[in-house]
Amino acid sequence: MTGGRSSHKDTGKPARQLLFFEALHQVKGAPPQTATQPSATHQEMANPAPEPTMDRILQEILAVGRRLEGMDNAMVSMAVETKSIRMDIASFQTHILGLEQRVSKVEAHASSFQDRDQELLFLRSELMNLEDRSRRDNVRFIGFPENIEGEDLHRFLRDTLPRLTGTTFEPKNP
Repeated sequence: MTGGRSSHKDTGKPARQLLFFEALHQVKGAPPQTATQPSATHQEMANPAPEPTMDRILQEILAVGRRLEGMDNAMVSMAVETKSIRMDIASFQTHILGLEQRVSKVEAHASSFQDRDQELLFLRSELMNLEDRSRRDNVRFIGFPENIEGEDLHRFLRDTLPRLTGTTFEPKNP
């Protein structure tokens, strides 16, 4: 059996543990149990390593305590960081909800703008149609200077048209 350890046949405990417990019983004044005493071979294999002293055990316990304290500090730090991350996430969620509401409003306005755009296109088409119709009713006289008719266009046309066309103008009586 290697590593300085062997198992006792009756208890299954390593020889070092048996020696340690026997030493404790002897210190307390209790007689060692003969059924659990290791054989001479076991004692020879266990003797090369010195038994841990109380100071050494205390040092190991303190070292474990320091490591646990370091882990505790790390866990506190992680808890603080996790809380900060959660607060950031909550802030982002609030911001996202606000943005979603604004987007909904913009989409509603965009829909109304599309309706207005269609109405504007329809009105523009109607205006062009009216302008075309008004141009059809206009008569343009070429060769006359601007504003020759003066204040009374009706009298100018009644006097000028018969001379130009060689016809007479007879007004309708209402």
